[in-house]
Amino acid sequence: MPDFVELPSRGVLSVVGPDARKFMQGLVSNDVERVAPDRTIHAAFLTAQGKYLFDFMIAEADGALLLDCEADRLTDFQKRLKLYKLRSDVTVEDVSAKFRVLVITGDDASKKLGLNAEAGMAKAVEGGVVFTDPRHAGLGARAIIGTDKLEGFIAARDLTESTQEAYDLARIKLGVPDGSRDMQLEKTILLEAGFDELNGVDWKKGCYMGQELTARTKYRGLVKRRLMPVRILDGEMPAPGTPVMRDDREVGEIRSGAGTMALAMLRVNVLEDLEHAVLSAGGSTILPEKPDWATF
Repeated sequence: MPDFVELPSRGVLSVVGPDARKFMQGLVSNDVERVAPDRTIHAAFLTAQGKYLFDFMIAEADGALLLDCEADRLTDFQKRLKLYKLRSDVTVEDVSAKFRVLVITGDDASKKLGLNAEAGMAKAVEGGVVFTDPRHAGLGARAIIGTDKLEGFIAARDLTESTQEAYDLARIKLGVPDGSRDMQLEKTILLEAGFDELNGVDWKKGCYMGQELTARTKYRGLVKRRLMPVRILDGEMPAPGTPVMRDDREVGEIRSGAGTMALAMLRVNVLEDLEHAVLSAGGSTILPEKPDWATF
């Protein structure tokens, strides 16, 4: 039976107007023209130098582009988008009070919502939109649902409430980052965080802010670090920011964690022999685990 987790850490921006798609297309890493009532994407907004600032889902509902993004950083994101509005006929509005963001996991979660399990597939529902997570279908589905329709949505689908930690554990095992918890602002390069393999970059869409560095990193093979799941073999969960050591040499840093798993940004050369890449962090022994989607 599918479970749901409401994500109070997420907010929703609405982008509407005749120029909405064109406006977003020139700013973000994925192809906004692909967004439709039956298709959702994951994308990032970068600095002009190609470093991470924000990432988000883009869904369509009732003709509006709905951006599922970090609630604590939503006001900053909205201000930055408005800086680039210029003469574009577009309105960017915080609609977080009108919507709730849910994750739906468990056996046949997508099927229960009338979706196939392909990443990014979407469907309109009363009060919003549901979609298979566009990063990795193994994360189940997400829903952006009108606040006034939330109880009815949950009851009609017989969903059972789960916990944020259970969802985080599933996410971390798959090696999927959670925004600024796992990616450093103005420092992380998208390919370090798996955006290529996790469907967050379109290489054919043309120019967007930060596109030059992102493309150069890919085609010149310049990725020196990767965000990887690590298993805590013994000891306590290291706090975010704890250095990861190999013998007496620092080779990375812990990011978010749940249960006995965490994400860590690690030097690529450490990952060349994963079976023997036993590391330490804050007195705990950890072992990197390559996710199924990783291509290196």
